[in-house]
Amino acid sequence: MRKLLPLIGTPSQSHPGGRSAMTCRFRCGDACFHEVPNTSANAYVGDVIAGALSRRSMMRAAAVVTVAGAAGATGVAGARPAAAAAQESTAAAAASGAQKGSKPAKAAKGLRYSSVAPNTTDAVVVPDGYGQNVVIRWGEPILRGAPAFDPENQTPAAQAAQFGYNNDFLALLPLPGERNRQLLVANHEYTDEILMFRGYDAANPTRQQVEIAWAAHGLSAVVVEEDRKTGKLVAVPRHSLNQRVTATTEFRLTGPAAGSDLLKTSADPTGTKVLGTLNNCSGGTTPWGTTLHGEENFNQYFANSSRTTDKRYGIGTGATERKWERFDKRFDVAQEPNEVHRFGYVVEFDPYDPTSTPRKHTALGRFKHEAATVRLTSDGRPVVYTGDDERFDYFYKFVGSKRMKNGSSRAVREHNLSLLDEGTLYVARLTGDSPAAEIDGTGTLPADGEFDGSGEWIPLATATAEGAVSHVEGMTAQEVFVFTRLAGDKVGATKMDRPEDIEPSPVTGKVYVALTNNSNRGVGSNATADEANPRNANKHGHVLELTERRNRAEATEFAWSLFLVAGDPEDPATYFAGFPKDSVSPISCPDNVAFDPHGNLWISTDGSQLGSHDGLFGVATRGARRGELKQFLTVPTGAETCGPLIQDRRVLVAVQHPGEVDGASVEKPASTWPDGAGKIVRPAVVAVWRQDGEDIGV
Repeated sequence: MRKLLPLIGTPSQSHPGGRSAMTCRFRCGDACFHEVPNTSANAYVGDVIAGALSRRSMMRAAAVVTVAGAAGATGVAGARPAAAAAQESTAAAAASGAQKGSKPAKAAKGLRYSSVAPNTTDAVVVPDGYGQNVVIRWGEPILRGAPAFDPENQTPAAQAAQFGYNNDFLALLPLPGERNRQLLVANHEYTDEILMFRGYDAANPTRQQVEIAWAAHGLSAVVVEEDRKTGKLVAVPRHSLNQRVTATTEFRLTGPAAGSDLLKTSADPTGTKVLGTLNNCSGGTTPWGTTLHGEENFNQYFANSSRTTDKRYGIGTGATERKWERFDKRFDVAQEPNEVHRFGYVVEFDPYDPTSTPRKHTALGRFKHEAATVRLTSDGRPVVYTGDDERFDYFYKFVGSKRMKNGSSRAVREHNLSLLDEGTLYVARLTGDSPAAEIDGTGTLPADGEFDGSGEWIPLATATAEGAVSHVEGMTAQEVFVFTRLAGDKVGATKMDRPEDIEPSPVTGKVYVALTNNSNRGVGSNATADEANPRNANKHGHVLELTERRNRAEATEFAWSLFLVAGDPEDPATYFAGFPKDSVSPISCPDNVAFDPHGNLWISTDGSQLGSHDGLFGVATRGARRGELKQFLTVPTGAETCGPLIQDRRVLVAVQHPGEVDGASVEKPASTWPDGAGKIVRPAVVAVWRQDGEDIGV
């Protein structure tokens, strides 16, 4: 199971994270080849690895921190860090067994499936005994009047009524009164015109191609129906709740920066309305029945900038890859300097109301949002976790000040749609507990035998109904919410290795942060080792586990420790929460994460550096099998695994950018998925289920 494959058909090592050059071009505008936007001198946190983790396996094996709430008033800051907290008795028993080479006989509930071996098969490969089907593909009609997909005769109007391109985040919401039906919401992160249009000329795109791409971005909502006999999930076209949101849909700017001079343009002198949403990556589902969507690599769509603030966001000085600025001046910073300030937010979408206007919440800050996941405080206020997907950037938390209301009346829904406009935005700072002289960059253990520590949430600004207050010296509140990266720099936030999805466990309350990779760690003038990142050139990534003080979502202090350090299990610099490494699947580049009903963490990958296609993995977070990681599926050639959604009886994944391999095109496809040879390659959503009809992994 752990045998790794040679690098077959994989991108060259000049492209960090294992992505192809084509993916780098179209998804993030070759961000890895640009100067690192964060040139501040803040401390840096990365893949905490090697000796410490090997030592942890030997000394304590699967020892686990209990939820901080169990410790009550013992607190976090000023006390021993998370790794030294009380241990679960079941995990302690597992540690004793693991040291003797034994382990419990059965996988954790929810993970009892046969692991899929690493492979390079041009298909979605699932465990024995599981079935699968394509739920919906790029271009399938979802709105009334939409034509059937014809790749040779695409039009902007048709695409605006069809399922968008490069699906990422997925949500499934209940649909009361419609038996066996649910409402699927999907992000459409970016377009790859080379794989969309035959004969595409990247230097001279046509207006029609550009307008089709605008229509292929955004969001889709589509009703799906379960076939109870087979387990299949199929789209219901032309349902009254089906919706499309595109790069030209009108949005409301809300919260403390709305109406600011920083957000006013010639087309919108009020600074409160903006057309479209771009590069929606991961997201979240709210307890009040809406979905959240993070605008990530928005910088790549804007041309001709010369400002320092734009440089901090990676916005280029010349033309863009897609050349949209030729067709709409709002993408030309030289002509519309404030338009770029209107992207990079968390979008809230009401899938139950096709007449509602989606919102961009400025109170959650402006940066490359990878995700936005919600947890409620004990008194019903929302807390939103979100990461800034950039090398050496930060992760954040927003704590709302208004309580959620229960009910479905219009007044209640309007109240709940305003919950993310008032509250305090925080950024994370992590601290180790060993002298800097003991951290030499090799992973050698410090004298205390630990790599972990404590952390704090640093307030940046607070928004109220009466106005907003900045907590950052030298910046107004509106500046903090529009130039949030600069605010994080000023307060000394901790640099991370591309913080992507962040998810609080619905079972334990612990918060898990996926950090995909950062091959620039320790290279040239970039940040060097500290206790939180003792390994240079982090190409495989890791997952952090945070325990908020007293398990309170609104806490401003937390403990941190490494839960998983990715890579080949035979590499001593990998770690699987103390579980024996001869019994886990290899994993590289964790990206999106999700939880199943049993509290297991599921991890999708992006850009594996281990020679296998990307995939989806389940890992136990507690109990005797804590750290046992098992691969559930792999995706086709060139694809990334996105949007994992784990239900009792079904797993959904968004297969993004299949066939996106250097040199590929419509004429020369690198993949034949999902429809076989002679058909255009199409991103799609896939459902997986047990063929015997039982629950996943039990």
